Amino acid sequence: MTVTVRPVTQADHPAWDTLYQGYAEFYGVTQTPEMRDKVWSWLFDQNAQSEGLVAVTEDGTVVGITHFRPFARPLSATTGGFLDDLFVSPDARGLGAADALIAGVKAEAAKRGWSIVRWITAEDNYRARAVYDRMSNRTKWVTYDLPV
Repeated sequence: MTVTVRPVTQADHPAWDTLYQGYAEFYGVTQTPEMRDKVWSWLFDQNAQSEGLVAVTEDGTVVGITHFRPFARPLSATTGGFLDDLFVSPDARGLGAADALIAGVKAEAAKRGWSIVRWITAEDNYRARAVYDRMSNRTKWVTYDLPV
């Protein structure tokens, strides 16, 4: 089965909502419909930085989502892309959707002249990390969160 990637459209909302809820559940994050509606609105707001791509099977089923945005890289005086979220329906794993979504973000980054695409994942997200290790370079950097 072939999977293609394209920008998210308004018609994708029901499938996106289900997948994004699955993403939140995977990470054990409580997420309300109102929270998902806010993120959904960002994907179509030209004043927001977030954008989205979807992975779609030959029959038109949306099986994966990713969100990305630009970020400044002052030390290199460049702009990079940050891949915020990536989720593939458990039923569609193994079809190449994750690879296709990452390649889609990379293509957008190249088109925009970004210097790098960066993302984080949980240490114990072994299945995803197998894809990431194959497609990208793991960094030596440690991530910190400072609650505000």
